[in-house]
Amino acid sequence: MIQSSTCAGIAASQSCDMSTFVTVEQLYSKNPDLKKDDVQIIQGWLSKQNHLPKIDEFEIILFLHSCYYKIEPTKICIDSFYTVRSMCPEFFTNRDPKTNPTETLNLLLYAPLPKLTPEGYKVIFAKLIDPNPDNYSFAGQVKAFDMATMLMLHQEGTHKGIVVVTDMKDVTFSHFTKLGVMHIKKFFYYLQDAMPVRIKGLHFLCIPSFMDKIVNLIKPFMKGELFQVLYLHTDKLDTLYKFVPKECLPKDYGGDMDTIENLIKIQNKNILENAEYFIEEEKQVADESKRTGSPKSEGDVFGVEGSFKKLAID
Repeated sequence: MIQSSTCAGIAASQSCDMSTFVTVEQLYSKNPDLKKDDVQIIQGWLSKQNHLPKIDEFEIILFLHSCYYKIEPTKICIDSFYTVRSMCPEFFTNRDPKTNPTETLNLLLYAPLPKLTPEGYKVIFAKLIDPNPDNYSFAGQVKAFDMATMLMLHQEGTHKGIVVVTDMKDVTFSHFTKLGVMHIKKFFYYLQDAMPVRIKGLHFLCIPSFMDKIVNLIKPFMKGELFQVLYLHTDKLDTLYKFVPKECLPKDYGGDMDTIENLIKIQNKNILENAEYFIEEEKQVADESKRTGSPKSEGDVFGVEGSFKKLAID
């Protein structure tokens, strides 16, 4: 069994359930467009990138798939992924659910749902667990989303696309005021340019009266193709069902999947059982001191923070 490097290094641990992780062989079987030659090209390129951590065949396949098997975009995506993770400790450190349950378990639910859409897209359902805005942070939200998504990729492998459905029923204006412009910019850069996923839809349910302010805040950081798949829905779910059939959704939303209460229990158990995976994953970052040529700075990647002060909340 060929395993992802983030868990292969901790085989002796009881806190990483590798029996649930897919294998490289399964990824080749699942993706007929995946070519061994392309993987080897990326491996050859990686051997010359001293600033990047050790990246195994499994992870290379995730990046190739997310970039539709195009070599040069895959190289850029890999470099961006590990560079961003080194520059955003607020998102990518302190991810042990046993020592930081507040952000990793108790803040938000991000639950991959079992049933795919008719297009073959994976649905990730999101909802606040703790509605108290005093306990909310956008960095914690990004952390919860990334942990759930990256674990899902290792447990299920590639998907044709991912659709994120977020219930905003308990989101208040106090939550909104805690959104930081640079955090939002960093997240959307990561989501669009670095994360090894194909985003096919962002759906927001039960939108609040100030949703226009949220959209105005995030729109400058969204590429046109991502903004085109941003959909807003009221508490009437018929418009959502056109994209995500109700049988794909939790019972609480008229669907056939488990209830939100049970999904929280299932997902938290899965996160806890793979605590060592997240601890090891924190170590997988770029080392700019070893980059050939000039090292990259946050300004090189994300721009200057002062440039975005004009986007202050009205």
